[in-house]
Amino acid sequence: MTGLRSLSSGLRALQPAAFGADPGGERLARIRRSPHFKDGVFQNSGGTARTRPSGSMLDIAKVYFDKDLRPRRAPKGAVPVHATALADLAKPPATGLRLTWMGHSSVLAEIDGQRVLFDPVWGERCSPFPFAGPKRLHPVPLPLAALGPVDVVVISHDHYDHLDMPTIKELAGTDTVFAVPLGVGAHLEHWGVSADRLRELDWHETTKVGGLTLTAGPARHFCGRGLRNTQHTLWASWAVAGEEHRIYHSGDTGYFEGFKDIGAEHGPFDATMIQIGAYSEFWPDIHMTPEEGMRAHLDLQGGQPHGVMMPIHWGTFNLAPHAWAEPGEWTKDAAEEAGQAAALPRPGEPFEPGGKLPVDPWWQGVSAPLPTPWRRGSESVPAPAAHEDLDLAGER
Repeated sequence: MTGLRSLSSGLRALQPAAFGADPGGERLARIRRSPHFKDGVFQNSGGTARTRPSGSMLDIAKVYFDKDLRPRRAPKGAVPVHATALADLAKPPATGLRLTWMGHSSVLAEIDGQRVLFDPVWGERCSPFPFAGPKRLHPVPLPLAALGPVDVVVISHDHYDHLDMPTIKELAGTDTVFAVPLGVGAHLEHWGVSADRLRELDWHETTKVGGLTLTAGPARHFCGRGLRNTQHTLWASWAVAGEEHRIYHSGDTGYFEGFKDIGAEHGPFDATMIQIGAYSEFWPDIHMTPEEGMRAHLDLQGGQPHGVMMPIHWGTFNLAPHAWAEPGEWTKDAAEEAGQAAALPRPGEPFEPGGKLPVDPWWQGVSAPLPTPWRRGSESVPAPAAHEDLDLAGER
C-alpha cells in the first residue's frame, strides 16, 4: 500500500500546474452541502445535460476532417482586431457603461465607475500545454498589463478557454478581487491568489465589490480540467448590478428555461453577453446556437426586445465543426428577425450600449462563403469585401 501511495503522489507531482487543484477541507465540505451537489457531482437544473458528445467518434471525425468544411473553421485572412489603446479606456464612459470584447468570452465591462473583467484569457492556447491545443486565431487586442486596474475578475467556470493559468498568475500580482463559482477557488489558490481575495459563490449567492452587486446564477454546462475530473467545481452565469446599470454574462451554457427566472429576479439588463459559438448537434445541451442565444437574451429581458445583446464565445478559437464566421452572421440575422439591438464589435473595440453600436459585419471580409447560411434562403454570405475598406469605428 505504501508503494501505491508513493506512485499516486508521484503521478500527481507530474501533472501540469495548469490542471489546478481539487477542492479540499472546508471548501469541499461547503460543496457537499450545496443543494446543487448530488450523487458526488454538481447537477444542472432542469434535468441532466449530456456533457459528452452524442454520436460515434467516427461520426464526429468525419465532420471535423471533411476536406471541404475544415478550411471554413478558420478565417482566410487576418482578423481585423481593433488596436485597443490606453486612450480608448482612460476616459470614463459617457453613459456610465462601456464594454470591450477582448475575444472569445473575455470582456472588460466598465460599469458605474467600476471595472469588471470576465473570463480573461490572454494565453496563446486554451490548453494545459503550451505546445498543443486550440491556438488563437487573432492576437489579443492589448497586453494584460496595459489594461489598467481591475476591481473584480469574474470567472464563469474552469474550462481552459475561460480560466487561463498564465493570465490568472499575472492578475494574482495585482490587488483585484476574484468572483468565482463554488470550488473554482481551489485552482486560483494553487496559482497564487490569496484566499482573502476570493469570493466563491454557489448559484443564487451574492457578493458586493465596491458599488457593484454580483450574483452567480445557474447555467447548463459542466466542469473539469484534469485527467481525473472530479466534477467538484461549479459553473455559473453572472448578473452584475451597479447604481445605474445591470449587465449579464452567460458563461457557457445550453438553452434552458432558467433564463426567464434570472431575468425576472435580476433584470432587465442594459447589456447581455451571450455565448453563441462552439455549438454542435453532437453536444446540444451545453452550448447555444445563435438562435438559442437570442431566445435566451429575450427571456432575460422579460420576453421583449430590450437593451443590447453582444455575442461572445466565438471568433478566437476553433472549438467546433461550424464555420468560423457562422456565429457572427447568424447572430446578426437573428437580431434582425427579433427586432433586437445587437452589438457586433471587432475584438478590442470599445462601445457603449447606450450610444452608437458597432454593427458592421466585419467578419465577412475574412470569411469564406458559409456552407450553412441562415434560414432566409441565401446560398452564402455576400461576397467578402476587403477588410482594409472597413474603418475601426464600425462604419464602411
